[in-house]
Amino acid sequence: MDLTIVGCTGSLPGPASPASCYLVRTRAEGRTWQLLLDLGPGALGALQRHTDPVRLDAVVLSHLHPDHCLDLTGLRVLRAYGPSPAGEDLTVHAPAGAAERMARAYGVAGPEPLKGMAFVDLVDGRSFTVGPFTVTPYAVLHPVPAYGLRVEADGQVLAYTGDTDTCPGLSPLMADADLVLSEASYLEGRDTGRGVHLTARRAAQAARDAGARRLVLTHLPPWTDPQEARAEAAQVWPGEVELAVPDATLPVGPT
Repeated sequence: MDLTIVGCTGSLPGPASPASCYLVRTRAEGRTWQLLLDLGPGALGALQRHTDPVRLDAVVLSHLHPDHCLDLTGLRVLRAYGPSPAGEDLTVHAPAGAAERMARAYGVAGPEPLKGMAFVDLVDGRSFTVGPFTVTPYAVLHPVPAYGLRVEADGQVLAYTGDTDTCPGLSPLMADADLVLSEASYLEGRDTGRGVHLTARRAAQAARDAGARRLVLTHLPPWTDPQEARAEAAQVWPGEVELAVPDATLPVGPT
């Protein structure tokens, strides 16, 4: 299983990266399976450097804030009107209300449903499969319903936090994960609000306490110096603190 960073800037697209979007792939049954985690603004264009978006097997949205989902409207256009229109519906796993939310984003005079997409509600702790992938959503702490996503395949575990602050759901999400992809939107001292985002330090603490083997920080806003976030996490993380970089592909398990 490998992870491609399509977009990793927090809260909005940055000068060097689209907003949140991560492509997870593995080989099984004689082909490559492709699972997309979030699809924020600017990400659909960048995604085309890595794959044909029409060939995705499923999309999972961690939550419905614009920076994590709005390019789904462009994907609907590509699937319907592109050079190779999709023949089957695309399953979109998302928090309850996603179909109506995306219809409002797509329509102008009024909500317009995203034809060719079948929305399935995420349920806390209820696993589902996409080919060889097993995905378990865990409810996390954010101002809107949000889920961290634990993706398992090939005996490997990827834990993606989505957007969250410290909460009980992070423990089962990250438990013994091979790679934790954690948001780190805040910095200690600078960002004092709670219940919205993790600081780099709190992200590292959660991953360390859960026994994770690798930590990659993501969702840094454009105004944050990535090296400040890395240094803060390194105060508590025992190994190398990695930073998400657009277009990088990382093996989830040992190389």
